[in-house]
Amino acid sequence: MPTAKASVPTANAAKYIQQLCKHWSHRLEVDLSDRKGVVRFPDAVATLEAGEAALLVTIEGEQSETVERMKSVVASHLDRFAFREAPLRFDWSGPEGG
Repeated sequence: MPTAKASVPTANAAKYIQQLCKHWSHRLEVDLSDRKGVVRFPDAVATLEAGEAALLVTIEGEQSETVERMKSVVASHLDRFAFREAPLRFDWSGPEGG
């Protein structure tokens, strides 16, 4: 399954995960805890985890094209919530596999 990962430097990872997951929970299936969120899109799953100094993002999808598109979707939404820090630096690796 194609996968893309990014480590996004920020001290506010847990806050952004909460905001983003609450935003998407109105239309998508979301699992949310204090430091982790999983968002299930129709063709992909985004996992967001708060590290000490970074937000760890993993996107898995059925097709590489879907993963590529979702990278932009997740990044643009996070930048909206992180407007004081935006644009955040996404160092993507992938999609890999599939």
